[in-house]
Amino acid sequence: MTSFLVGLIGAGIGPSLSPPLHEREAGFHGLRYIYRLIDIAELGLPAEAAGDLVTTARRFGFTGLNITHPCKQTVIEHLDELSPDAEKLGAVNTVVFDGDRAVGHNTDWTGFAESFARGLPDAATRRVVQLGAGGAGSAVAHALLTLGADRVTLVDVQQDRAVELAVKLARRFGTGRAVAATADRLPALLAGADGLVNVTPTGMAAHPGLPLPAELLTPDLWVADVVYRPLETALLRQARAIGCRTLHGGGMVVFQAAHAFRLFTGREPDAERMLAHMTDLVAA
Repeated sequence: MTSFLVGLIGAGIGPSLSPPLHEREAGFHGLRYIYRLIDIAELGLPAEAAGDLVTTARRFGFTGLNITHPCKQTVIEHLDELSPDAEKLGAVNTVVFDGDRAVGHNTDWTGFAESFARGLPDAATRRVVQLGAGGAGSAVAHALLTLGADRVTLVDVQQDRAVELAVKLARRFGTGRAVAATADRLPALLAGADGLVNVTPTGMAAHPGLPLPAELLTPDLWVADVVYRPLETALLRQARAIGCRTLHGGGMVVFQAAHAFRLFTGREPDAERMLAHMTDLVAA
């Protein structure tokens, strides 16, 4: 039986559903597949430790690693190669060990794109406001622009980060396609927007609450959240209550996991089956 040893590096990842998602799917392929969490918060390590952890995992025979907050960017300098997508995005969420080489990939953007196309297939995307411009924010904005959004406005508590990402996206997709804005402009931005995406940790079990004032939501907005624990965040609950179309983060995590599973194993995952697994796991 073919064996795979995979891990996830990140902070506060105890509630992650990646281990059962990957392991259940592997079982249907007849694979021996072990998925381990490597929580830098529990280990008392900074985000910069991701490089040493990648090196150690490779020495211990890991097949590959998933990478999450806050290591998606700090890990890059410790890799031997980046896929074209990871290089464009400047963020890595999947590392595959190929002999002595560690190759970084990004399945976040394709995961969000597939989830959005499936969950909000006819949503208007002339103007989209995105909260968060970190590693996942880079992937989500890239996905929105690839799907045809005319303009994505980035708002982040670290203004410099939003500006830097907007410049990179505008260089890639064209002038004016991505811009940065400060939080005080949210009322005006949302008044003229088609949709809102939350790509911040706010709404997670460990970071409860709303990422913006509830009164800024209007019924004609669609609202998407990348948080998936819980699936119904305070933001989505509030948005749905006033009539907004919503998209939870479960689809993104499933599709990015399916794409990573393919990279790790060379096997074609059954995304529909993995979506069913997600539903079962969240309900458990």
